[in-house]
Amino acid sequence: MRAKLMNLINSLQVARSMNNNTPVLIIAGPTASGKSRLAIDVAQQLNGVILNCDAMQIYKDIPIIAATPSAEEKQKAEHRLFELYECSKRGNVVEWLDLCVAEIKRCWQEKRLPIVVGGTGMYIDALINGVTPIPEVPQEIRQQIQQKSLAERYAFLLQHDSLMAQKLHPNDSTRITRAMEIITFTGQTLTEWYQKPLIKKLPEANFTVVKIVPPLDIIEERCKQRLDIMVYQQNALKEIQKLATMNLASDLPAMKALGVPEMMQYVQGKTTLQEAVDLAKLHTRQYAKRQRTWLKNKLPATLEFTTPYSGANDWPEKIKTMLDL
Repeated sequence: MRAKLMNLINSLQVARSMNNNTPVLIIAGPTASGKSRLAIDVAQQLNGVILNCDAMQIYKDIPIIAATPSAEEKQKAEHRLFELYECSKRGNVVEWLDLCVAEIKRCWQEKRLPIVVGGTGMYIDALINGVTPIPEVPQEIRQQIQQKSLAERYAFLLQHDSLMAQKLHPNDSTRITRAMEIITFTGQTLTEWYQKPLIKKLPEANFTVVKIVPPLDIIEERCKQRLDIMVYQQNALKEIQKLATMNLASDLPAMKALGVPEMMQYVQGKTTLQEAVDLAKLHTRQYAKRQRTWLKNKLPATLEFTTPYSGANDWPEKIKTMLDL
């Protein structure tokens, strides 16, 4: 009874606050930093809705390898924008941003607190600072370009946008293809588009940023432990085996999720399981390091924590006080 009363009081506090502003809480951190657990605890206290800001957790069929919240976790707080797409789809920041903006506005209408959670820096930056106003490329143009080899696409980019080509690795098929699509459809290069003013999709939002940035050695150890659990206890290999039967293009975003390329090599008999796990740990470490660097240098925060969230911390109370709810 007391718990229900406290939840009602918290809901009324959030509703009263939303009559005066349009809050958006962002909880960001590198992989394995405890941000998802923190988001659940905050959502429970502040009548919040958790909105996914992880580029891999938007896909179905890879919940273990993408560390998507479990069914049990989703029962503790409402989660939205998780597991929306088939792995055959090429999700992108523009589509995600439109979906996220719609859900944030829906939360405001419901007098609930939108809590955007994830570690995909490009998505967070687009939500806060805006995006380049590049038009959507028609499907027929995308299909035409997909018929060309990666070498042909890169040669095209070298010829038409040498500045962008020099910034990209010749094997970065996703970005090379995107650049070629834009040139083909608009007649302007990505370099030219990036010089245009950004457009904010949610200019009325009052963002509060909380970031978790533990020391790199702690994150590395937690990443290793998480991967071992995924492979040896949660049986992530079943997900990889299912992906292998789909015959999906290797340059699809879901096929590049941490652990997928390495485990795919094992499933296809090209390496041992231990070799695949060790390589996945290395790549996860490198990714977490890049995430941490971006968070430290590129994302100003209202509140910053330097240890992983354990559930025993008083951080939800600190966040509540900071939001003045």
